[in-house]
Amino acid sequence: MSGVLTRLGQQVTKAREMGSYRLGELLGRGGMGEVYLAHHRMLARPAAIKLIRPDALAGRDGTRAQLAAARFRREAEAAANLKSAHTVQLYDFGVTEDGRHYLVMELLEGINLDALVRRDGPLPAARVIDILRQVCDSLQEAHDAGLVHRDIKPANIHLGRVGRQHDFVKVLDFGLVKSFAPTTGNDSLASVAGLALGTPAYMSPEMVHGEVVDGRSDLYSLGCVAYYLLTGHLVFEAETAIQTVLLHVQQEPVPPSRRTENPVPPTLDRLVLACLAKSPADRPQSAVELAAELTAV
Repeated sequence: MSGVLTRLGQQVTKAREMGSYRLGELLGRGGMGEVYLAHHRMLARPAAIKLIRPDALAGRDGTRAQLAAARFRREAEAAANLKSAHTVQLYDFGVTEDGRHYLVMELLEGINLDALVRRDGPLPAARVIDILRQVCDSLQEAHDAGLVHRDIKPANIHLGRVGRQHDFVKVLDFGLVKSFAPTTGNDSLASVAGLALGTPAYMSPEMVHGEVVDGRSDLYSLGCVAYYLLTGHLVFEAETAIQTVLLHVQQEPVPPSRRTENPVPPTLDRLVLACLAKSPADRPQSAVELAAELTAV
């Protein structure tokens, strides 16, 4: 599979040189780069292309570019192997003529959870449970493969329509994940680039401490997502990012049922708080376990 993807990456680079990918409008901009609408001339298939900023890979001092590029390829290959229907599909990856790495992903129509809550307010508990179970399906496959997302947040969870099914979840940004499986001693792309992955409002205590993380860190972040969906509020709110992450380490959260007028089943209330436990050992131990508990609510 690695060899096939390597060839695909080379083909995408060549296609881009030949103008096969026509970039359209800017769809979004984030810490790692920009996402554009794109069309492949031969396939006539719309896609989304994420262009990674060169400095995001090379590090602040411009060093370690070769190592970062190798990690980019390894982690893109790993993400391309994820087949869950609830994980955004990574089609290809490559390097542009000017040296910018990029990922080619399926183009999604719909809305991310952050925009949905901002537009409609807190969601009913039953809808939240359905969304969370779909996210668990995506995460469990990644965790089984030794990958941890590290940036689960509402903006990285897309809700749309697939066929006749509404509220179909797709988890985004698996192209820059981190492996928690044993390695040769080199860290992931995020670390070699000197980046602090994660969003303060959704960051697990162990990420704040800079400890080695596993899938239970993603479950903490998913607990923060659940809290936001149920209440329309962040678990912890502070004036600065540093203050926010310190609250994740030091302060116990208020139950979500006390921060919304919508009914929250007591079992769901307790389950969200369990995901937000400071110690990974006190949380659900896997995404499949969490999904089973959500089903039982």
